[in-house]
Amino acid sequence: GATQLWLPMPSVNSDWQQSLESSFSSNGKTKLTSDGQQGVRMLYVDFAADVAQPFVELTSRIRTQNRAVNWAQRKNVQEDAATLHAYTVGTRLLPLDGIVRKTAMDATRGARTDVEKAQRLYDWIVANTFREPKVRGCGEGDIKTMLETGNLGGKCADLNAIFVGLCRAVGVPARDVYGVRLVASSFGYKELSGNPASLKSAQHCRSEAYLKGYGWVAMDPADVAKVMRLETADWIKNVTNPVVAPVNKALFGGWEGNWMAYNTAHDVALPQSSGERLGFFMYPMAENAGGRFDPYAPDDFKYQITAKEILA
Repeated sequence: GATQLWLPMPSVNSDWQQSLESSFSSNGKTKLTSDGQQGVRMLYVDFAADVAQPFVELTSRIRTQNRAVNWAQRKNVQEDAATLHAYTVGTRLLPLDGIVRKTAMDATRGARTDVEKAQRLYDWIVANTFREPKVRGCGEGDIKTMLETGNLGGKCADLNAIFVGLCRAVGVPARDVYGVRLVASSFGYKELSGNPASLKSAQHCRSEAYLKGYGWVAMDPADVAKVMRLETADWIKNVTNPVVAPVNKALFGGWEGNWMAYNTAHDVALPQSSGERLGFFMYPMAENAGGRFDPYAPDDFKYQITAKEILA
């Protein structure tokens, strides 16, 4: 039947990623568009009911590099006030009052600077949450429910969302960054790597916090939890473990360039869609008269993602 499709495109341009050109081919009606509010770029495709074998192929070229903040060197960084404000307000899945505010205040009690607050919250995530492999996709990021129920097991869009929500609740601008792993990790860890031949389940959410004197700083406590739970046969519970320690240190203030960012948006409205807003947009989305396809079931959907690394 008639089907609409939305594919996320890399929308981030920064000192660590340049989103370059994209090309596409399809037997449907195609349109490059955006959500119209948060700068989320996407390819929209409309397939008529009589298209027997609908297809679309999207190719995006990006340039990435590793990130690592130099904590010993503060700098005079400036960010647009409206941008900072946008990353200090609550969203549907990231409310900043109630238990979210209380948890953030308790975790940062005595912290005076942005860096101290971010470090306390990062450490709180690593100590109190855990990777839950049974969660579908990357999780939903419903932080209030997780905190209220005490069920703090999840995946990257859950755990990094808690970090972002707690940061915002104590006045530290923070944002989730939604994307996909592309190639192997320089840590040598399988759980932090992407298989470029098949990335249909390699979506990964990271996070950033805006810290005075440093600007936007990379964070990824969810990947620390992933290494603790899955990198070895045993569930590692101690961050001083030699497998975990280097990742725990590196991902507070840095991340690898083996990953591509799509966008930093929450509550995304898909143009022409009859469905509700998305909590985030880093999976292909489609819908027909029967409703939305399951983005977490790529073999049913059906889609594939691949990558080719071109070294500078």
